[in-house]
Amino acid sequence: MRLRHLVLTLLLILFWGFNWVTIKIGLNGGVSPVTLCFARYFFASLPAIFFIRRPQIPLQILIAYGLIMFALQFVLLFAGIYLGVAVGLASLISQQGQIFFTLILVAIFCGEKPNKWQIIGILTSFIGIGIIAINLHASASITGALLVVASSAAWGTGNLIAKKMPATNMLAVVVWSSLFAWPPMLLLAIFGEGAHSFVNSFIHLPWLSLVSIIYLAYVATLFGYGTWSFLLNRYPAATVVPFTLLVPIVASISSAIVLGEQIKSWEILAGTIIILGLCINLFFSRLLSFCLVKLGARR
Repeated sequence: MRLRHLVLTLLLILFWGFNWVTIKIGLNGGVSPVTLCFARYFFASLPAIFFIRRPQIPLQILIAYGLIMFALQFVLLFAGIYLGVAVGLASLISQQGQIFFTLILVAIFCGEKPNKWQIIGILTSFIGIGIIAINLHASASITGALLVVASSAAWGTGNLIAKKMPATNMLAVVVWSSLFAWPPMLLLAIFGEGAHSFVNSFIHLPWLSLVSIIYLAYVATLFGYGTWSFLLNRYPAATVVPFTLLVPIVASISSAIVLGEQIKSWEILAGTIIILGLCINLFFSRLLSFCLVKLGARR
């Protein structure tokens, strides 16, 4: 991965890690999860579609990407949270589970198979993820947990769709896909919560919730998924996807700074192991090849 793309990836992980703090701030303002998701994709698509030309890819791909990557993923995710899965555990399952689904799907449909060092790196990182999961002490219903796993499968499927897209303006893809994501959420919010409650949530919207919506729409969605799709179009999934293992670390640090949550020793240990696995995935095979070349040259 080129240095500028590595920096861009790390910036993306920083924004996505802080995204969970932003969601919590928005929900603390009295906005329901479904309404917050609706607002996220509504403002991500409007008024941007009037200024950004529709990308030159089939309309059905845009619709599929919006419905699966955005609408379906988050409907399943928040349904799982509603049924009792803790937010931290939901984030962990969804964001890290998509790694397995993505790698399996691209191996089947794109012929991209991770090498042995990438597999070792991913498995090493999941030791850290396991430490986080064990210490969360979250109670979750089986149905809720399965819904969150399904949300990670939706993310993995969305990654496959992005991988299959022809080279195009990925910001335009995110904007126009968002246009197809919010109508189902609007219907779900109105029929699930009532039209009166839905309208009132915007009439009495706290300013912190408004800031949260702006961040979710323009930073987490437009910049986040635009950059994510850009990277997936240029690098193998096994190179790009494992970076999401860093998201829980950023989320924990940002929660400590913004929300005053304490960082525990096991979180530091888990974070160190995750970073080690990511370094193995990205650099070890290259370092080993470099050392073998140097050793052969000396001989």
